[in-house]
Amino acid sequence: MGGLLGLAGSMQAADPTESTRRIERELPSLEALYRELHQKPELSFQEVETSRRVADELERAGVSVTRSVGGHGVVGVLTNGTGPVVLLRADLDGLPIREQTGLAYSSTHRMTNDLGELVPTMHACGHDIHMASLVGSARVLSALRSTWAGTVVFLGQPAEERGGGARAVLKDGLFERFPKPSACVSLHCNASLLTGNLGFVEGFTFANVDSVDITVRGVGGHGAYPHLTKDPIVLASQLVMALQTVVSRETRPGEPAVVTVGSIHGGSKHNIIPDSVHLQLTLRSYTEEVRQNTLSSIRRICKGLAESAGLTPELHPQVTVANEFTPALYNDPQLTRRLAGTARRWLGDERVQSLQPVMGGEDFSEYGRTADKIPICQFWLGAVSPELNAAALRSGKPLPSLHSPFFQPQPVPTLRAGVTSFVAAVLELASSKR
Repeated sequence: MGGLLGLAGSMQAADPTESTRRIERELPSLEALYRELHQKPELSFQEVETSRRVADELERAGVSVTRSVGGHGVVGVLTNGTGPVVLLRADLDGLPIREQTGLAYSSTHRMTNDLGELVPTMHACGHDIHMASLVGSARVLSALRSTWAGTVVFLGQPAEERGGGARAVLKDGLFERFPKPSACVSLHCNASLLTGNLGFVEGFTFANVDSVDITVRGVGGHGAYPHLTKDPIVLASQLVMALQTVVSRETRPGEPAVVTVGSIHGGSKHNIIPDSVHLQLTLRSYTEEVRQNTLSSIRRICKGLAESAGLTPELHPQVTVANEFTPALYNDPQLTRRLAGTARRWLGDERVQSLQPVMGGEDFSEYGRTADKIPICQFWLGAVSPELNAAALRSGKPLPSLHSPFFQPQPVPTLRAGVTSFVAAVLELASSKR
């Protein structure tokens, strides 16, 4: 790892001229690939056709491909002499959302989810852009072997939206069966950054994400006789309000944390007090200390409110933490500064920004959390067209966010910046043959 990062300044910076020419030649076919992927999104753990399509394209680019890694993951290896190993990652899965962009190539695809329900699907998080950028970088790097030396690992990762894909490919031997990376690099579409621009964040970039289910129990009965019941709706309401103090009064000021109750369900009729109410929470944090404090505070508050309501221990709320935990993503500061500097040389200072961390989740974090402690960096890829941005400014309405049915990247300039940033990263980190 030290050898990789220590290369900075020890070799001549790669000339972007020839890379830029090749990227421009690839853009029409990459846009066609993007539109094809956009029209048929597949849900997490079901990326059969998407995986096949990406694998086929990598093979056509001269990359040695292994399929079905960690489920529907794709691992491509391009070896070009002796040198560092750089992993480039793109995610494969779509979301259960009905697209409402009105684009000519909108998705009308439907799939059966884990519950057996037929649902519409959409690439509302830009994974189609990510995949096309990965394929484009493979084509360009394969054609520019004379300018770099080392190995590039192209990873098409399944199930990012469910937070389990990275763990699955790691468990299936990503770092044992294939060349172990000196650095892992990824990009992600940004729904508020102008297309063609990049954004970098050093250190914590995305948050720990925990999903928590709370079943608030009570003693049901007739709504006209509440004194004969233990009303779980009242208790659940008190719980929602009490949970707001976990961040404001139990977390050290300056430490980011979020406790959001995203769902509350209970009862069946106007005059019936139910036996239970179900709450669903999302918790966000950066450090393990804050994460554990939040979880323990929620359990304590649940128990305390139940006791104050006169509930016996067997009727105390049940708190269940889902096993889909996604750890915080920490961008290696040295690697991030280096890649941001490279991006400025290739794209210009005005198109590279320093951004603030967010409380979203990203399982790319897993690649930096193995015993190898590999440095990782995920940066933002601007996807908003100037026209959409201007319209939003005129109307005062916010731009469609990621996971919105109205999210629509501007394909060509976004792909240009995506491929350019991936290629520039490899040419920066891999040793020159000149």
